[in-house]
Amino acid sequence: SSDLSSNEVAAERARAGAPEGLVVAADHQVQGRGRLDRTWETPPGTAATFSLVLRPTVPAAAWPWLPLLVGHNVAKSLAAAGHDAKVKWPNDILLGPDGRKVSGILVERVDTPQGPAAIVGVGINVTTTREELPVDTATSLAIERPGGPDRTDVLIAAVTAIREGYDVWQAGGDQATARLATSYRKHCATLGREVRVSLPGGGELVALV
Repeated sequence: SSDLSSNEVAAERARAGAPEGLVVAADHQVQGRGRLDRTWETPPGTAATFSLVLRPTVPAAAWPWLPLLVGHNVAKSLAAAGHDAKVKWPNDILLGPDGRKVSGILVERVDTPQGPAAIVGVGINVTTTREELPVDTATSLAIERPGGPDRTDVLIAAVTAIREGYDVWQAGGDQATARLATSYRKHCATLGREVRVSLPGGGELVALV
């Protein structure tokens, strides 16, 4: 553990020249960060929490696709393990018919001497109990399917899925982005629904996804 979030540690490493593909994993976090600098904690040994350094070469206009790409591929990794996982725009993964949050994502851009980098932060509740969850609308893999998976296996599967999807997207240009958009829509739990999103400064955006 550290007083820094895994994203902050990964950003420091990126500024120091860390190559694309560096993974910073945390056993638990006491200063985890989400959107709008919200903080959260994970009890030791219960979550797969990691940050991944990427150095995209796609045009800057394509960078907003990164959070969607990450969420989509994390959901795919969970679905491949037998979980009913869907994405919730813009940055959550939901499980089960009632759509409880199992994972959150934060993608940040940082400037480094080698050029801009993307720091991809992912937290997945693996063996977290109901008593350990911060809100009633959250869940974990073990709650949804008792005898939950190994935390390391979940982390490796998620990182692998992100890198595979990212590499295809980077190499494929506009056609790959179009395929990502189509696939994302198929796995989005909030498609066609209004979603309320908190904005910096305290405002809210209500968007039809």
